[in-house]
Amino acid sequence: MPPTEKRLPVTLLTGFLGVGKTTLLNTILSTKAGPKIAVVVNEFGEAGLDHDLIEAVDEDVVLMQSGCLCCSIRGDLSRTLQSLMFRRKTWRVKFDRIVIETTGLADPGPILQTFLADHYLASKFRIDGVVTVVDAAMGPDTLDRQFEAVSQVAMADLLVVSKADLVSDAASQAFEARLKTLNTTAKVLRAKKGVVPTEALWGLSGMHRQGKTEPVMKWLMPNTPPASDDPLGNLSGFVSAPPPAAHSHLHDARIGSASIVLERPISADAFDLWLDTLINLRGPDILRVKGIVHVEGVDTPFVFHGVQHLFDPPVPLHDWPAGNQQSRIVIIARDMTRPELARSLDMLRAWQTDETAASLEKEIQP
Repeated sequence: MPPTEKRLPVTLLTGFLGVGKTTLLNTILSTKAGPKIAVVVNEFGEAGLDHDLIEAVDEDVVLMQSGCLCCSIRGDLSRTLQSLMFRRKTWRVKFDRIVIETTGLADPGPILQTFLADHYLASKFRIDGVVTVVDAAMGPDTLDRQFEAVSQVAMADLLVVSKADLVSDAASQAFEARLKTLNTTAKVLRAKKGVVPTEALWGLSGMHRQGKTEPVMKWLMPNTPPASDDPLGNLSGFVSAPPPAAHSHLHDARIGSASIVLERPISADAFDLWLDTLINLRGPDILRVKGIVHVEGVDTPFVFHGVQHLFDPPVPLHDWPAGNQQSRIVIIARDMTRPELARSLDMLRAWQTDETAASLEKEIQP
């Protein structure tokens, strides 16, 4: 029997001011069907709650007519969530998941790290996904001016594009192409009048203790990469990023992502050494690392996820997705060149078995 996942799922909702987070929040809070949501905001005044939807107010908690809750942060995030869980045990209102709305300038990284480093939060909650709302009208200019906005895009599991109706279809498509260049693994969803189906916001992460394989592959590969003849990509297992546009964007150039595909199993020692070396050398620049790994001597894979130098406990899967036994590792990094990432992967390959190493040597002969 698969283990039961008792931790509550948490979705991080981020995006710059004016992108449409308030519209999305009110949609979440007004939805009566589906799971009951507790939304954590910095301040009620800043959240822009639709007062017609409010049923009752109790100190720092607002009860919506839908049965959902909205809670403002008092002190630090950990204490706020502990208080919220206490209310869940004692109140008549229950909630099934939590949405945390960040301020416009917030970098999602430190918040994700809090859930990995804080023992209470790690035991009670799991990150279900990072949803970043981006504005098709002002988004290109925001990405040019604010590196925090680029980080929000790079760390997302889902990118919700708002205000696409305010720009031409060509401009919207160009903006979405830019988003996919910054984050090759995030799904891009265009909002209609600022709204997306709420069910599309949930179940974005593959880090689930029930070990289901389908969500993992959607998490790692929502977009099928095009075939490439790039020799570096073939040699080091990278899916090449699209070539830079003629008018390159300064902030975009600081973010790099790579999808590593390894055909053969990896020894546990090799994987640990590779990951430890990557973290020790460039930990602060690693925005997110996630992957599914085939370890030598183990029949089924495991899934892992980390932010900078902090990692979730690895989650074992029950079987391989669609019989595919490749290891797939996704790295999203800041101020790291593709050759740097390639060299780190070459070190990982060098630690494979003699038989595998000999096969690889034969493969790369000119």
